[in-house]
Amino acid sequence: MLGMFNELERMAAEKAKEAVYLDRIGAKEKAYVKYKEAIDILTKLYLMADDEAIRSVYLEKVREYQRRIQLIDAKRVMVSEGDAKAGAEEGGEWILRERPRVNWEDIIGIEEAKRAIRESIVYPKMRPELFPLGWPTGILLFGPPGCGKTLIGAAVANEIDAAFFYVDAATVMSKWLGESEKNIAQLFAVARAACKKQGSAIIFIDEIDSLTSVRYVEVGGEARARNQLLKEMDSLTEKGRREYLYVIGATNKPWMLDEPFIRRFQKRIYVPLPNLNARAALFSYYTKDLRLGQSVDTWQLATMTEGYSAADIHDICMEVQLKVAREFFEEGGPEKTEPRMIEMQDFLEVISKRKSSIILENLKKLEEWAARYAT
Repeated sequence: MLGMFNELERMAAEKAKEAVYLDRIGAKEKAYVKYKEAIDILTKLYLMADDEAIRSVYLEKVREYQRRIQLIDAKRVMVSEGDAKAGAEEGGEWILRERPRVNWEDIIGIEEAKRAIRESIVYPKMRPELFPLGWPTGILLFGPPGCGKTLIGAAVANEIDAAFFYVDAATVMSKWLGESEKNIAQLFAVARAACKKQGSAIIFIDEIDSLTSVRYVEVGGEARARNQLLKEMDSLTEKGRREYLYVIGATNKPWMLDEPFIRRFQKRIYVPLPNLNARAALFSYYTKDLRLGQSVDTWQLATMTEGYSAADIHDICMEVQLKVAREFFEEGGPEKTEPRMIEMQDFLEVISKRKSSIILENLKKLEEWAARYAT
């Protein structure tokens, strides 16, 4: 048994190492396959392991590689080297070949945030004559991690059929070192071309605080990148310009944003933690395809998870699913037709070991920042 564990761990490490290398050099499609293979092996290890500490390590690695797959699949699909020349015209490594398949129905709760962004983007696109003074072109989504900021950006892009550009600011700064301002200018130029061709475009900048935070010591490349981004955002609000090109920034740390950038985001929308009703709806949504026993009470689960994010609730449901699957395989599952039904006790055991990922100190700072800056 130990020999099998060691061999599977070796295979998982090998697949993960290949995936990370391919990811780093831009071979996203090949990296995607290797991440999937690593996840499959780690899931087997998780189901076979008895030690909770070891199992938690496997689970964390699964989550890490799942996040990378989501970024590749839904955000950062790169063009191949053979398409590099055409990529400069089509959006290079920033443009998505396919928008994330996210609709408003997939985003549970945060109704105020959804309403605010629909008012800012969807309504002006539907009836521009009702907005003679223009509409917000810079929108900041801020709030705790795992509450749906990226999903909101994808959903609104789908509703108005916009070209969708995803930028991870933390990665972008290192990628653009030396040519940062040139590439920011290219990104906006390509987005404007896509906007004219498709009718609308959205540039979504995740972790925008990494790019626009207050810097007391700053190298030349960083300063030029920030100044170029300010220039490009200013151009969106030039008098007489009536295009449907939007910049949506997302951050968990809005207090780190530099004041000039705060002003460029005419609309600043707080995306809070889910309330009681939303948490109950999230449990129902994430378990809709699971076999639940009558003892499962989503309202009780919602009451027990105050302060948890939507991502936390998703992970709880996934952990319960893995718990029952592990029992199924340990008891000779392949010979059975179905695993047992999931009961309330399964959720209680998982929740007792899994606390909220939200840092209370940061939550307080978010609420204070929202009271001052949210619009």
